[in-house]
Amino acid sequence: MVSMAESLVRLSELAASPVVSKVASVFALAGFELSLVGGPVRDAMLGRVVSDLDFTTNASPDEILRVVTPISDAQWDVGRDFGTIGARVAIGNVSEMVEITTYRADAYDGVTRKPVVAFGDSLEGDLRRRDFTVNAMALRIPQVTLVDPCGGVEDLLAKTLRTPSTPEVSFGDDPLRMMRAARFASQLGFVVDAETQAAMSAMADSIRIVSVERMQIELSKLLCTDEPRTGIELLVESGLAQIVLPEVPALRLEIDEHHHHKDVYQHSLTVLEQAIGYEKSRHPGEAPDLTLRMAALLHDIGKPATRRLEPGGAVSFYHHDMVGSKLAKKRLTALRYDNERIKDVSRLIELHLRFFGYTEGAWTDSAVRRYVRDAGHLLERLHILTRADVTTRNRRKADRLGFAYDDLEARIAELREQEEMEAVRPDLDGNAIQRVLGIRPGREVGEAYKWLLELRLDEGPLGEEEAERRLLAWWADRAG
Repeated sequence: MVSMAESLVRLSELAASPVVSKVASVFALAGFELSLVGGPVRDAMLGRVVSDLDFTTNASPDEILRVVTPISDAQWDVGRDFGTIGARVAIGNVSEMVEITTYRADAYDGVTRKPVVAFGDSLEGDLRRRDFTVNAMALRIPQVTLVDPCGGVEDLLAKTLRTPSTPEVSFGDDPLRMMRAARFASQLGFVVDAETQAAMSAMADSIRIVSVERMQIELSKLLCTDEPRTGIELLVESGLAQIVLPEVPALRLEIDEHHHHKDVYQHSLTVLEQAIGYEKSRHPGEAPDLTLRMAALLHDIGKPATRRLEPGGAVSFYHHDMVGSKLAKKRLTALRYDNERIKDVSRLIELHLRFFGYTEGAWTDSAVRRYVRDAGHLLERLHILTRADVTTRNRRKADRLGFAYDDLEARIAELREQEEMEAVRPDLDGNAIQRVLGIRPGREVGEAYKWLLELRLDEGPLGEEEAERRLLAWWADRAG
């Protein structure tokens, strides 16, 4: 439970930190109001790491820039139209990024995809237009006075997400706040109050006026929280996911009483949770892996389209990996993710079943090499995704799959050490192929190179002399 006394001590410590103290002093000297606002106030009170320093002021953007320039070594005004100036403030050995925004009073006009920007004239008015009460608190500095016009402290203590005004008004001002509710529920471990949840369901369709780019950013932030399951479930239950990421609610397949299969939706959420667990244990301290998490959530989205009810009560999903890969590419393209992420997520989904053939019979070294080659730079992510995909409650089966993957990783490590597998190349390059066969550059060189690569994968390194002998034999057979 958050202690109010402890929270106030943390706020005082934040106000006394070098960068915050310096920014506060120069704004006071210039005759402007200044407050820390939103996330840093909330996180300091919760005892969380404060990663962003967001300030609000009655100064205009031009005045902000004039005041902050002497104490910073870099400034950014890309947010000037929205009243925001960014700067890097350096005090001794301490350097931090800050964002300072003029009091705001803007809102959506209900038609366009961008808010209509309007500057406000009071801190209280600025706070009342914010998304949730726990983000509508400010710390006036240098006075160190907490300003909370909307009951944020009480909601913080109760771990509740509630809007400052009615949720209908708040979500009408900016429908993206409905997605932010899902993200904060996961990020903070808070519960969205019933009235707010009801409004999310009733107003879900209004998310369509928000730009795809803003929805994509919010979805990514949700997936990068420690426990995204809560937020994803809220998006699905409210109907927002049906608009933003419809492939996920589609995983809730109807279960025929005579046909039995795992709940694909709940399975996918469990795979996501387990992938995050492996990600943290195998790579402690690293930033959240959005590509891996996206692949984990979407790995089975091909199942609804490939579901077949078989005789005897079985259910099949043949080729759902290939279908899912294509669906993921289409959805992530629509959400305007970058090409590299789209390609990587789609490839992981395409490959996520490949390992299960390993448990059906011993793979040759050439099969292991192909697994590594096909995964390429995604191999570690594929390791994690494949392990996370085991959600069976049958302990014997889970252990068998786990031991099999341990064995596969051990074989990969052994072969990598022997052959540096990531750099597998034929024993002869294109120039050597042309020299040995006496041919010019063209299609035949490519065919010979591909044949030598397959030979290399099957048998390992041959040496240049043996490779030349095999190549000449292949060439002769081909000509004959």
